[in-house]
Parts: sequence; C-alpha cells; structure tokens
Amino acid sequence: MTGQMLREELSPAHASGTSSHGRSGRPARTGLVCILLPDLRGGGAERLHVNLANDWVARGLDVQFAVMCNRGDLHGAMDPGIGVHDLRVSRLRSLLFPLARYLRRTQPSVTLAAMWPLTCVAIAAWRLAGRPGRLVVSDHSQLSISAVREMNVPRWLLRQTMRHTYPHATGVIAVSNGVKQDLCAIAGLDPAIVRVIYNPTAVGIPNARGDADARIRLWGRDGGNNILSVGTLKRQKDHATLIDAFARLPAGLDARLTILGEGHLRPDLEKQIRSLDLGDRVRLPGFVLDPYPWYQTADLFVLSSRWEGFGNVLVEALECGVPVVSTDCQSGPAEILDGGRFGRLVPVQDPAAMAAAMCSSFAGKHDTGLLRRRAQDFSVAAISDEYLHYLDLKPSITEETPNV
Repeated sequence: MTGQMLREELSPAHASGTSSHGRSGRPARTGLVCILLPDLRGGGAERLHVNLANDWVARGLDVQFAVMCNRGDLHGAMDPGIGVHDLRVSRLRSLLFPLARYLRRTQPSVTLAAMWPLTCVAIAAWRLAGRPGRLVVSDHSQLSISAVREMNVPRWLLRQTMRHTYPHATGVIAVSNGVKQDLCAIAGLDPAIVRVIYNPTAVGIPNARGDADARIRLWGRDGGNNILSVGTLKRQKDHATLIDAFARLPAGLDARLTILGEGHLRPDLEKQIRSLDLGDRVRLPGFVLDPYPWYQTADLFVLSSRWEGFGNVLVEALECGVPVVSTDCQSGPAEILDGGRFGRLVPVQDPAAMAAAMCSSFAGKHDTGLLRRRAQDFSVAAISDEYLHYLDLKPSITEETPNV
C-alpha cells in the first residue's frame, strides 16, 4: 500500500465509527505502543502491523491501533487484547488536531506511523502534542514511483513534505534496501539514520501441503498445475502481463490461474480474460482473508508487479513451500529471492519471459525445505525482535526465536 489510500476521501458512513475493544477511553498507560494507520483493511502494510501487534501483546506489551477510520477485514485477525481507537476523520487534512489530542492524552511510549503522507502528519501532530515518547515512521513503497509517477504528486511536494518532517522523527524504518535508497534520495536523509527492517511475513504455517479434497474444493479439481497470484487488482500489480503470460503456456501443462484480490481494474481484467478465451482457466475470486489454503494447494506462485516495497506474498508462498516466479522489480523481490537463488526473476512487463520462467519452473525440481527455511528469515518472531530492539521496547514476556 502507498499514500494513495490516504489521499482518498473515506466514506462518511464510516467516518463516525466507534472504538473497538472498549479501550480508547482509558487513562494514559505507561509503556503504551501506538500504531497509526489509515484503517484496518487487508493491505500488506496493515497486515504486517497486525502481525507485530499480536506478537507484542503475546509478549506482554500494551498495544493500541489509532486509525483514521475504524473499518477493515483485519479486525478478525487481531488479538482481542489489542485496542483500536477511531480518530473519526475522513480526510488526511483533518487528522492533525484529533491525532495531537489523542497523543497528548494517551502519552504513548512509542508511536509507530506508517506510509507517506500519513507519516508527515503524524510527525507534525506528535510535535504539537509535546513530543510524547518516541515517534518512528516507516515507509513501505517506492515513493518515487507510487507517488510521483502513479499518483502524479509533484516531486517537489513529496520532497518538501518529507524534508521538513522526517528529520524530526526519532527513527525511520524502510522495509527493503531499495525503499531505503529511494527514501534517502527523496527526503535527503543520511543513510545511517534509516534502518532497514524486513516485513514480518512468515507466520508459522504448518508444512503440510493441501490434500486432494482441498485442491478440489478450491481449484475444482485435483490434477493439473495450479498457478496462484495474490494482490490488489491495480496497475502496480500488473496482472494484465500475468494473464498474457498465462495465455502463452502450452496446453499440455493443463494449468489454471487464480488471482486473489480486489480492485478497480477488475472490469479490465475480466474483459482481457474473455478476449483471450480463458474464462474456464483464469479466476478472480476477490479478496480472501486467509489465503494460506490457496498457497498450500498451489503448484506455482507468480508475482507480476511493476514495483514493490517488499513483496510479502513471496514470503507467504515460500513459507508454504511453493516455487516462485517474480518480476525483478524495484524493490524487494530480488532481496527476498537472493538474486534468484530461491525463485526465478524475470523482467518487468515481459509476458514472454514470464511464460518461459513458468514453464521452466514446472519442468524443474524444487527443494521445498530450502524455500521454507528462507521464509523463516522473515518470521514474525525474528522481525519482531528487530523492531523491539530498534524501538527500545522491553517486553515483560520474552520469547526466543525458534531454531529452523
């Protein structure tokens, strides 16, 4: 997710929602960790923060989400001990004073704010509130692409908002080395003050592959080759290239493609599927809260993105032992796949190369144990430890990262 969502006006019907878990009105608490997000929809950045929050609560920390609008599918994935405070604002420009009042009242030890331009407003509100505790911002995308090229935000505006705010934050996190390089170039930050912490994506899924019944239930059959992709139906994910590549696969592979996700490009993709006469072989089931049964019954995972910040779905696939084909986009996939050691990398927007890599993957042998072990480099426990160290948080219950 990028700042695009934050620039959209939220529905007034949602803007007056109430706080959940009944914790937003409690007095200030020593040691409170506040995570600031636009909402709790099922994006990658939102999900990773829920993963972190669940782990921190299990370790004895007091965690509360502060959201512009209390909506989203991820409530069901949260530990019931996590608070959610609804700031009840529908526009980013209305957030400054409500957020400052919230921070002044709750006095969190640490506020973790994610995704420009929410990060800039968070820094301003934190300063207005008297700088309670520490304020750490994190970015999850290539802003020079997602904001400047895709959202048509003037580069000077992006640069100025970041250069006038980010230096005041206590800390800055980037989710990949590529995002760090992009962030430093735009914001003029010293690379030494930006910490790269990968996303906590491997959640401890059992190693068992899906059985025949699961394959039939999800894919409509037990045989053949099942190809999976997961991502919002938007230009960044470039599912059009994936569908074109799929259309080039030999009929003998007996392949089916399922793309999990929802987005504004659904009509365009459905039209493309019809024009290629792929209606019985390509499916768009929509957003799925728990995609792991799909991973466990897939024979290949493909990421077709034009750009990424990290690429959570690649780790999810690796954790389930699924071979991977990914575009070598900026940035994240090459870091996760170690330059191609753990999966095939292909050029962006090249359906012929993608189709060839898919065929090669089906023809090759794969060490699923190696893929799963690579995923554990991005486990929730391991990455949570990195966050706790960087944020200088000391949980009351310590957990040791399991040896894998």
